Amino acid sequence: MNVAGGNPSYVGCDPGLGGAIAVWRPADEMLLVIDMPTHEIRGKRRIDLYQLGREVRAWDAVANIVRVVVENVGAMPGQSPNGMFAFGFAAGALQGTIACAGLPMVLVVPQVWKKVYGIPGGRENKDASRQKASMLFPKYAGLWARKKDDGRAEAVLLAHYGSKLA
Repeated sequence: MNVAGGNPSYVGCDPGLGGAIAVWRPADEMLLVIDMPTHEIRGKRRIDLYQLGREVRAWDAVANIVRVVVENVGAMPGQSPNGMFAFGFAAGALQGTIACAGLPMVLVVPQVWKKVYGIPGGRENKDASRQKASMLFPKYAGLWARKKDDGRAEAVLLAHYGSKLA
């Protein structure tokens, strides 16, 4: 963790292959968002562990990260065994990378953080996350304008949620 000074930053992580990572620094309203880094291995999309590690180290070098909030996820009904494995692997790899970087991590289930923002649960309500993120961060709304960018919006909301924790 970069404790050399500077304004505190908060990281939000929506795990999974379609997820994203956001760094939010409230003092100057700086927001960085990246899609979860992935690559293909034998025709299967997987998390790119090397790139994930590079991103975490790069952000930690420039931001005073005081808290990383990661959505604590589980298998979803109807998900294939391959899909469950890939999702679980991505979530575990993300948590491991954060832990190895020595960053303070908080796991929060979707029901808890979404309730704070009035977002109904369920996959079909991803638009609500995009709308809420747009209300809180209007100048960045273009980052999650597409329906498939809900992971970006949720990562941003998780970072914002982390900034509100005591």
